[in-house]
Amino acid sequence: MESFKIDKFSNYTLLKVLGEKLDTHISPSIKSELVLIANKGERNIVLDLSNCRYCDSSGLSAILVANRLCKTNNGTFVLTGLNPAVERLISISQLDTVLNITSNIDDAIEFISSSTK
Repeated sequence: MESFKIDKFSNYTLLKVLGEKLDTHISPSIKSELVLIANKGERNIVLDLSNCRYCDSSGLSAILVANRLCKTNNGTFVLTGLNPAVERLISISQLDTVLNITSNIDDAIEFISSSTK
């Protein structure tokens, strides 16, 4: 079973985690996919975690890799669809102060559109 899905749009790439966990089983493949996306010149990435109920340190690491790759390419990274448990972890880790976080994909797309003008 696929653990995530990637859709390429004109000004961003959407990576949606399909499973309930962003952990050591899925994070390495997400990281390598993010590097491939960035190496193709994609600058804006939306990571949709609306299906995720759990995230561990390797999941946080994958999120930070995405953020760094977008920054390096002068782009925008947006994290969206956080459930309360994942949102709490991000808040405890104080990543909510460095990441762009929206409540849904539409808001994430709007955020990217307004930041790339």
